[in-house]
Amino acid sequence: MSIDAIDSGAVIQAYEERFLFLLLLLRQPRARLIYVTSRTILPSIIDYYLDLLPGVIPSHARQRLFLPSPMDGSVRPLSEKLLERPRLIERIRSLIMDPDRAHLVPFNTTNREKELALQLGIPMCGADPKFFPLGTKSGCRKIFMEEDVPYPLGREDIGSKEDLVDAIAQMRMTKPSIKQVMVKLNEGVSGEGNAVIDLTGLPSCVLGLYSKEVAMLDDRLRAMKFESQEVTYESYMKKLQERKGVVEERIMGEEFRSPSVQLRVTPLGKVELLSTHDQLLGGPTGQSYLGCVFPADTAYAPLITSEAAKVGRRLAKEGVIGRFALDFVVVRAKNGTMGAMRD
Repeated sequence: MSIDAIDSGAVIQAYEERFLFLLLLLRQPRARLIYVTSRTILPSIIDYYLDLLPGVIPSHARQRLFLPSPMDGSVRPLSEKLLERPRLIERIRSLIMDPDRAHLVPFNTTNREKELALQLGIPMCGADPKFFPLGTKSGCRKIFMEEDVPYPLGREDIGSKEDLVDAIAQMRMTKPSIKQVMVKLNEGVSGEGNAVIDLTGLPSCVLGLYSKEVAMLDDRLRAMKFESQEVTYESYMKKLQERKGVVEERIMGEEFRSPSVQLRVTPLGKVELLSTHDQLLGGPTGQSYLGCVFPADTAYAPLITSEAAKVGRRLAKEGVIGRFALDFVVVRAKNGTMGAMRD
């Protein structure tokens, strides 16, 4: 895994353990699994997953599970920690019985994971790093526009305070009723890179008064609320300049929900729908991922899977392979129906 936007070793470890569902592959009697994390996983957690295996004695599965670790709790990407430890890579390579029947399953893919796969001598089941821009917040908005997937009013490729102020001013000209906007860093995960700007109480945006509008919006920017409590205005704007991001209208309404669709593109280019779920959100502005309820509500599951399939087909056409997910926001319309929009 290579994620630079997280500044807690404990959170990094939690993310690394999110793929532990792959331990269920050990139900195949000849499967061997090598699962690498920055720090050792608690034995009780491993026991929990192995107890879920149908028709398999946990102790037998445990003999085919290997858990190497660099024992490095820093916030640096795990792949970076591995690449600087050639002896650990050699140990992992020695655990691979047959390179022709093995592959690397990364959490996400950058040039680090690509280099790791090359050093291990096995293919990587994941998108080539050249497709990385497609997965950013800005890249996603462009795909949604081109594939006719509904998405919020906003602007992508925001890289400065001036870009942000100008975008918000234009959004208010287009839709004066906007009450809040959200700024999202291109590489933010689980809401960590999000911030909310309150626009209530501002006078109507009028042509010819742009300089006054800029001054008012500058004050609102400095009062924006960050989803990560450790972030400051200065540090956030620095990251925005480095990584760019998007600003979008915050979708609000009655009975707000945030479902998600998980898909996979196989190495043969086939798009597979894996699952849906309703996200449980919390945090200072209600953007932090806390968990989920599976599956998503049937009232809107068909709608969001249909929209997600459009993106899946586009990614497959581009040559992307591996797992990915699309998050939506859903609110109940005045006529009682649920409407979905890609978040």
